[in-house]
Parts: sequence; C-alpha cells; structure tokens
Amino acid sequence: METIGILGGSFNPVHIGHMMVASYLTQWKIVDRVWLTLSPLNPLKDPGTLIPDLRRLDMLKIASKGVEGVETCDIELTMPRPSYTIDTLRLLAKRYPSKRFKLVVGSDNWNIFQRWRSYEDILDDFGVIVYPRPGKEIQQRFVDGMEIVHSPSIDLSSTFIREAIAKGRDMNSFLPPGVYQYITENNLYK
Repeated sequence: METIGILGGSFNPVHIGHMMVASYLTQWKIVDRVWLTLSPLNPLKDPGTLIPDLRRLDMLKIASKGVEGVETCDIELTMPRPSYTIDTLRLLAKRYPSKRFKLVVGSDNWNIFQRWRSYEDILDDFGVIVYPRPGKEIQQRFVDGMEIVHSPSIDLSSTFIREAIAKGRDMNSFLPPGVYQYITENNLYK
C-alpha cells in the first residue's frame, strides 16, 4: 500500500524549508509521496496575514512542479472552516482507500500537538512523522504512532519571508524556483 505524507500548512508563502522536508521524506523513502496540503484557516493561527487561498495554492503548484514525489493537495479548500487535521485525514482515507496517510509536522507543532482536535485519533489511526525545527527540541520522544526523522532543517519561516518582502528584500534564494517571481508579479506581501 502506498504511503502518503500529508505536510499541511498555510504556506503563506511556501519556502525552501518546506520543500527540503518534503523532498527528504520521499528520497529517503520515509513515505512514497508527500502531498503539500493547503490549510485555508488554521484554528491555532491568526488569519489576519493570510493572502487568498488560490494565490497560496498557485505558489504550491509552482513549488512542487518538477519535484519528484511531491504534489499539491487542495482538499481542505472544499471543507468547512476552520479545518481540522483529523477531518482532512479521514476524508482523504475515505476518498483514497488504497493509500495510507501519515501526518507530517515539525517539532514546533509536535510540542503543541495535544492542543489539536482528536490528536489521539491522528496518532492511532494515521501516525505522525516529526521533523526537527531549529530551536524546537522534540518533547515526548516515545509515543505510539509517532516517528522522528532527522531531515535537514533551516531556521526559516513564512513570517520571516513576508516581513522581508514587505521591507523590500530580495527573497528569491529563500523560495522554490518561480515562487518569488509569482510574488513580485502579483505584488504580494507588500
């Protein structure tokens, strides 16, 4: 059975850190494929800085183009908001019964995972792959349904990217090929 890693997020914008993790998971055979799953509204984040869903989805498509084993998933755009990961995973499992889904989160999200809706069900029914984030030590290392991977990581966030673009900085080297061009052409994050 094919295993799909679900790497969800606001991707506001997607950056090279996201793509490094996704590529690592497929190339090192942790999962067969990674679906970058756009979250329109994360219930644990402030929606005030989000650009429109379709702009973020366009950037995900640009970023994943030509990256073997990495695809874009827009399932949450059709779901009620705010979106909850357990609902997304259950819908994916129902829609694609021949695939196995595992959630992929950074150590920062793992450390607040108990705040997620039905987090025990996510662990029991799907499993969670945790990758390191700089400065965020992984707490609770030995939990059933949780797997730690040692993917390369960089200290980079979408917040940093947005703030730098707003200050007129060139972020081309921080974003997947084509994404910075899309941002500048559409005058985003100014």
